[in-house]
Amino acid sequence: MFATPAFAQAAGGAAGGASAFAQFVPLILIFAIMYFLLIRPQQKKAKEHRNMVDALRRGDLVVTQGGVIGKVVKVKDDGSEVEVEIADGVKVRVVKGSIAQVLSKTEPAQPAK
Repeated sequence: MFATPAFAQAAGGAAGGASAFAQFVPLILIFAIMYFLLIRPQQKKAKEHRNMVDALRRGDLVVTQGGVIGKVVKVKDDGSEVEVEIADGVKVRVVKGSIAQVLSKTEPAQPAK
């Protein structure tokens, strides 16, 4: 009539492997949903920003994260910063990563024929 604790554990242990896996299925599903809704789009956006910043060249009209609009005058040799002219004769050095948007892209100069 009464089951001993050892007998009850042994009986529950045989089916316990399947139920343990069933407990992790919702966690796996939550992680998969989080990956496709949050992580993957964020990585894609970061990659697009990195490509945009790497493609900066002289003459591009840009907006910084601070909202300053200016024209790229010079791209530094080390590649980490650009010089932006925000008014006639007013040039500031800006870290490339702080460029938020490129408003107009200049076409590369065609070689003289």
